[in-house]
Amino acid sequence: MAELATIARPYAEALFKSVPDAGAATQWLDALAAVAADAQLLAFAANPKAQDQQVFDVMSGAIGTTLPPAGQNFLRALIENGRLPALPEIAAQFRVLNNSRSGTSDAVVYSAFPIDAQALDGVSAALEKRFGRKLNLTVEQQPELIGGVRVVVGDEVLDTSVKARLEQMKVALTA
Repeated sequence: MAELATIARPYAEALFKSVPDAGAATQWLDALAAVAADAQLLAFAANPKAQDQQVFDVMSGAIGTTLPPAGQNFLRALIENGRLPALPEIAAQFRVLNNSRSGTSDAVVYSAFPIDAQALDGVSAALEKRFGRKLNLTVEQQPELIGGVRVVVGDEVLDTSVKARLEQMKVALTA
């Protein structure tokens, strides 16, 4: 949604310029974004009977940690301006800004089976060499892949799963 991205950009840039530690800010911003993605919370925040302080208390209580002063001010500004629906997009754009500063990229590794720490280190090293940059890996399990992994880095996809290979064989046999 382009409109949401347009709304989120100035907030992400302002927050990025104002926080001294973008890595720590990413943590609490991601937690707030996860809470703000909840439809019930957005309905509560949009209710005209809900006061800004009530919405703030619910949001800050739901993340489970204490927000730093910059986070409290940021959350209050979003609530007062009715921008809570943009919070997940703000967090995504903030992450992109932080990654561009540090020269890293976010990567999601989809695997049919759990990956232990030692194997993940090997996968991480191979992927960093393949993509030519430092990667922040997150692992998600998808049993339907049957075996292998599927890696998504931005708009690039590396699919070495058994499911993808079977699909390739199917296409080759039916062509």
